[in-house]
Amino acid sequence: SREGRNGDPVPPPLASCQYFQGRLAGANNTAGTLGTNHTGPADTFNFNNWVTLLSQLPLLLFTLLNSFLYQCSIPETVRILGSLLAILLLFALTAVLVKVDMSPGPFFSITMASVWFSNSFCAVLQGSLFGQLGTMPSTYSTLFLSGQGLAGIFAALAMLMAMASGVDAQTSALGYFVTPCVGIFTSIVCYLSLPHLEFARYYLAKKPLQAQGQELETKAELLQSDEKNSIPNSPQKVALTLDLDAEKEPELEPEEIQKPGKPSVFIVFQKIWLTALCLVLVFAVTLSVFPAITAMVTSSTSPGKWSQFFNPICCFLLFNIMDWVGRSLTSYFLWPDEDSRLLPLLVCLRVLFVPLFMLCHVPERSRLPVLFPQDAYFVTFMLLFAVSNGYLMSLTMCLAPRQVLPHEREVAGTLMTFFLALGLSCGAALSFLFKALL
Repeated sequence: SREGRNGDPVPPPLASCQYFQGRLAGANNTAGTLGTNHTGPADTFNFNNWVTLLSQLPLLLFTLLNSFLYQCSIPETVRILGSLLAILLLFALTAVLVKVDMSPGPFFSITMASVWFSNSFCAVLQGSLFGQLGTMPSTYSTLFLSGQGLAGIFAALAMLMAMASGVDAQTSALGYFVTPCVGIFTSIVCYLSLPHLEFARYYLAKKPLQAQGQELETKAELLQSDEKNSIPNSPQKVALTLDLDAEKEPELEPEEIQKPGKPSVFIVFQKIWLTALCLVLVFAVTLSVFPAITAMVTSSTSPGKWSQFFNPICCFLLFNIMDWVGRSLTSYFLWPDEDSRLLPLLVCLRVLFVPLFMLCHVPERSRLPVLFPQDAYFVTFMLLFAVSNGYLMSLTMCLAPRQVLPHEREVAGTLMTFFLALGLSCGAALSFLFKALL
């Protein structure tokens, strides 16, 4: 599962979906072998749609709550460690339920409640982490987002290995839920080690003006040799140039230099509203069809190994790999910049992916025709869809802190996390409509 990856949560991988759908079917389907039918039992509870929606609604609500927690000066350590411990307990509970016999109705209710609460704590966690990242150089935000993409690749590969091994769905699900428990425990240990790192102490010391001045002086020396051509030759120099530009604009007013004060959420929103709107649209488009529609696409070839592994590879694995590639591209360049009107145009063009996927080879349809039956169409659409999602999401998250004053960046990071959650929630709600239109 990727609910605990502190980024843009999506429903569990296909193999764990088979476990859930087997439990919800009322029969002992969890003993079946993975890979015999990649669609699994009939989705009588609309599991994919509900788990997507109930993942995003608490993410939206509690990300908004996190903004007030920031204003109330609740320590970041409490927010981060408390959220990690709560998520750890919820995943442990889910793992225990794998071995507990239960009728479909109560099992569905408990599962949805677990999804709700785990994503609620995940929202507080990711908002706090993005806020901390806002005080650091932009290159670390890119690395943070790339790490989230790698988590998705890991989940997709685990799904494929489970299918190829022929293990039963119950054993596979147990492994899925124990693994994040180990990962979350490791994250807790890593977070507790941060105060022992000189680098972390420097940026988390809550002295932004002094720290920024020292950092700019060092970066100016490093970039002095490239002033003539003004084009950096390495990703590290790209990050340095971007950070220098960020400190130069917007200019500080005299009163703000002397006394920055508590950043106003409304004033920060006025500066980043267009970038935030772009982020909302990016994820609204993505979650409206992935995975509710894309998981239903099947291969047009005759039954065999390829048709069996088509959707896990071409939908889940391809999406996660190319999404990670898109996120990583912002380590090398940020285009278009925050002042360009090309960014909203590129974001709006992604709306075209909605009808394109709905017209692919989805057997379970009653209204729309199939205009793109070949597998190559779906693979091409998914490749562009995933790269654009990762790149535009990472781009907007990196541009927002550059549009505000240095002492406002933590608030900007928290606000962008809220709008990320808003886009995810809108997309999850729209997935019900688009699935019904098929």
